[in-house]
Amino acid sequence: MPRTAAPPLPSAPRDRRRTSASVVLRSVLEHGPVARSTIARLTGLSPASVTDYCARFTELGLIRETETPRRVRGVGRPHVPVDLDDSRFVVGGVHVAVPYTTVALLDLRGRVVLRRELKHRSTDPRAVLARAAAGLAALLGEVPGSRPLGVGVAVGGWVDRDSGTVVEHPLLGWREVPVRELLGAHTGLPVHVDGHARALVNGERLFGRARGSRSVLHLFVGNVVDAAFATGDEVLHGPRSQAGMITHLPVPGGTEPCDCGRTGCLQVELSERTLVRRARAAGVTDGANPMDVLAAAGAGDPAAARLLVERARLTGRAAALLLDVLNPESVVVTEVGVLYREDCLRALREAVGTARAAVVAPTSFGASVLAVAGGSVVLDVLYRDPLSASHTADPALSPELI
Repeated sequence: MPRTAAPPLPSAPRDRRRTSASVVLRSVLEHGPVARSTIARLTGLSPASVTDYCARFTELGLIRETETPRRVRGVGRPHVPVDLDDSRFVVGGVHVAVPYTTVALLDLRGRVVLRRELKHRSTDPRAVLARAAAGLAALLGEVPGSRPLGVGVAVGGWVDRDSGTVVEHPLLGWREVPVRELLGAHTGLPVHVDGHARALVNGERLFGRARGSRSVLHLFVGNVVDAAFATGDEVLHGPRSQAGMITHLPVPGGTEPCDCGRTGCLQVELSERTLVRRARAAGVTDGANPMDVLAAAGAGDPAAARLLVERARLTGRAAALLLDVLNPESVVVTEVGVLYREDCLRALREAVGTARAAVVAPTSFGASVLAVAGGSVVLDVLYRDPLSASHTADPALSPELI
């Protein structure tokens, strides 16, 4: 694999504010191909500063000049636009769900190059992360010439971004798992870790339909149910990244018993485990995969459709409550029925209420949402501070990833 100089990402984010370099690279991402003079106008930075940053990004291989110059108002020297160079580098993405891990490679635009699902043989964290590293190595072997900049890991439960630790994930049985340390030892690459709802807020704001929104709420409904909220350019994390844990939010009329001793907590009502258990009881499926319920509804099973619509309606009630508290400009929901079925999306929006239904939308990333979640963790770090480390050093790779 050819060695190309790359900006190695720091092992942990030091300052979450956007730098001037970040503003320039984000402008290229959002508007490219774009002239340097236009970047200066959009960002308020001086033309000289923009030219300097673009030269450094070009040297690093993050951007390139396009082939067709643009003449401004028909006079003077033609302006040569710049655009992202998405041909050289990739990032690794790892999403750890309850039944399986998704490993993926993404380009600098957040597009999934390759992905693979690895069903858990064991939920022991060391085994899961070792297998994820091997999965990433296999994917890299399929794209010779691409250089990995780092690995992002998205996980449900309580995830401390700053230490790269999964503090607690009851459904996996994980507690105080040093994910950054373990996966970094396998890959030799910088590893960044965050909760999957927060990861997807960043993905939506960088690459999805929430780009440009001043405030965004993301509601993730899977086996784990959690939320994330971003305002300005910051995602709310709270002390040790506990913000967004809505597991025990009460659902009016809920009947499911929760381990906390109460009845009707949000996660047990909306969990995919609850969905498939109810589907089995209704004779819809004899398995444990929520996609089987979706398939049955698509084949015309009214009981399956009813279960999915009711789940979407409860999700809408939860979204409405969070809207009342946070009043975001846009709401993004990741939930299997809402993603694939119009009747579920209608039920969700009806529960939110007519006045606010237009601000609610399904995830931008379709079936690739879990792959994008992992990659978005590391891409957020890149776009926040692309010049945070040495400009000429090559990122270290373990033999497993060469």
